[in-house]
Amino acid sequence: MSPAKQLKLGVLLSGSGTNFQAILDAIDAGALDAKVCAVISNVATAGGLERAKAKGIPAIVIDHRRFGNRKDFDTAVLEVLEGHDVDYVVLAGFMRVLTSVLLDAFPMRIVNIHPALLPAFPGLNAQSQAFSYGVKIAGCTVHFVDAGTDTGPIIAQAAVPVLSGDDDESLRQRVLRAEHELFPRVLQWIAEGRVTAKPGPKGSERARVVLQGVEGAFVYDIAMNELDASSVTNGTSPSPSPGSTNQK
Repeated sequence: MSPAKQLKLGVLLSGSGTNFQAILDAIDAGALDAKVCAVISNVATAGGLERAKAKGIPAIVIDHRRFGNRKDFDTAVLEVLEGHDVDYVVLAGFMRVLTSVLLDAFPMRIVNIHPALLPAFPGLNAQSQAFSYGVKIAGCTVHFVDAGTDTGPIIAQAAVPVLSGDDDESLRQRVLRAEHELFPRVLQWIAEGRVTAKPGPKGSERARVVLQGVEGAFVYDIAMNELDASSVTNGTSPSPSPGSTNQK
């Protein structure tokens, strides 16, 4: 395995930017070989912009409502990314569907995290979808972005148990903690050259991710049948940190 190459990241976000903060924290801790070159938001009041400014990172607002179509908006985003010499794009709560303008400029170099175990529950409010459906295992997925909605090749997933004391919000928070652990870890794999998107089977356009020297499935560090009664009653659980879990 060759030494890690520092990733030059462009982060797109629309909200508070907690996954962006997890990436910054991993960089500061020396756990992620990356530099955030620019942060772009389509929402002027997005909290993630303030997180960027606090670290001296260029924070740019591009209001999608100024553009007549998605491609024109993506063209404006692309100009900023190219102007800051970005080589990978990270979607950290970016509430826009990308067009071919960005997808062609960064083929298999746009990475998203989704708060569900894809291909189940794509789109908005994934945790609420999962909770309403009554799943017993929720989780999150890091994947490359393609032209569909959360349909790109899966890189890694973290499973999060749904406890009997959970409500929609407690499940959302537990999944979010798993996201904060998984996303920086996968980006470090990319920096280390451990992640490759291979062509799909003959006759299929779907690429498949191959991981080298790592496993992309994470679960809690106890078996589901070992969840004690107090945890189930109180809606609490052990930390979902991939760093302390068993790898399947």
